[in-house]
Amino acid sequence: MDGAAAVPQGKVRGVVFDLDGTLVDSYEAIARSVNRARSAFALAPLGTDDVRVRVGRGLESLMADVLGPDRAAEGVRLFREHYAGIFADSTTALPGALETLRELHRRGFGLSVASNKPARFGAPILERLGMLPYLRAVAGPDTVGTAKPDPAMLRWCLREMGADPRVAVYVGDMVLDAETGARAGLDVLLVAGGSSSIEDLRATGRPVLSSIEGILDLLPASGRA
Repeated sequence: MDGAAAVPQGKVRGVVFDLDGTLVDSYEAIARSVNRARSAFALAPLGTDDVRVRVGRGLESLMADVLGPDRAAEGVRLFREHYAGIFADSTTALPGALETLRELHRRGFGLSVASNKPARFGAPILERLGMLPYLRAVAGPDTVGTAKPDPAMLRWCLREMGADPRVAVYVGDMVLDAETGARAGLDVLLVAGGSSSIEDLRATGRPVLSSIEGILDLLPASGRA
């Protein structure tokens, strides 16, 4: 871990996780669906790594980026139509994610997910990958009506977990997640390897973990969420 000082041990009772790039890798499905939308406008396909750095601010923002603002609404429709048929089988758990959730749950922490992926997609992914039983809530823009960096879905998760922001932490892979957690009044931990570069993550001044399992060293078995 590098960056700022770690979250104080013994303080945290609840943990809210981002989804894509933090717990799961769904970039293949996202890239394929982006390219389905681009093909409808006779645009060349984008590589998965190119798409990876564009995601995280919600589908409307992504479509405006890869198609142009005037085509974004139709792009959203095309993306959702294609993504609905492939997202479940094309998404995999990131190394150590399931084991980390299982161990944090065993230690007594309340756990939830807040993602700019709609919960109607996020919850089935988490169920298929065996993660859903360890979570008290799964939120997306379709849950609260707004996307990150608006803190509404983090606050919704905290209410569902019965956790005060002063005793909770948000774990994500993007600079956007650092901003969102700060707006919600939560400490933030960032995991390298997602949509934001490690240099950009370090620039937030938040702790940066090389892998999701690193959170286990920061949160001993003292959660009572």
